[in-house]
Amino acid sequence: MEIDWERLRAAATEVMRHAYVPYSKFPVGAAALVDDGRVVVGCNVENAAYGVVLCAECGVVSSLHATGGGRIVALSCVDATGEPLMPCGRCRQLLWENGGPECLIEAKGGPLRMTELLPHAFDVADMEAVTGERPVPVVPDRLAAWRGRGTVFVHADLSAGQQVWTAYWERSAGDTEGTETGVLEEGPTWDDPAEAITWGLARTPRVVVVDASGAIFWAGEGEPPLEIPVRWG
Repeated sequence: MEIDWERLRAAATEVMRHAYVPYSKFPVGAAALVDDGRVVVGCNVENAAYGVVLCAECGVVSSLHATGGGRIVALSCVDATGEPLMPCGRCRQLLWENGGPECLIEAKGGPLRMTELLPHAFDVADMEAVTGERPVPVVPDRLAAWRGRGTVFVHADLSAGQQVWTAYWERSAGDTEGTETGVLEEGPTWDDPAEAITWGLARTPRVVVVDASGAIFWAGEGEPPLEIPVRWG
């Protein structure tokens, strides 16, 4: 993906002007390019209790998820003069989580990869090594822009006379066009519905389960919607 650094820096500079910094007088703005082409921004917001200051990069990550999710490809963070500014240590961890080792960060000498800014980073692989938990199901790169959107339907099926569970990820009505069919991805077959639900939640917070009797349950995040009032499990 081509990165227009001047556009990112301009967006970061514009949002920097909205920073709330009555204590430090040090405004910061950040703008990130997402893997679906959109740009998300954030500015620092201070607090009289200094420890609860929100960095500009925190605002970027919040905006990323609030507007559909995805992965950060590149980020420009600027100071009051519009010059590139390096993210602090906490924000480097946030950017690693939401952009990964190849995410690019603008620097005065040229873009740097996150793996250069945060070598030997801690991430989910370290947790899995200790807990033994299975890795979060991977969303194919071609569908990364759809993460957080649409609905996953998990349903009971039969295979060789045994009940199994399958799932498919479907575009919701009203989503922008961009795929040939309503189904984004079909899942494999599982013996345990919990694994199918985990697969679904890695894609979208909207997960619906249909059991063998045809009953419908909500297995997604948050409170069940009015049309599906009963929670799975």
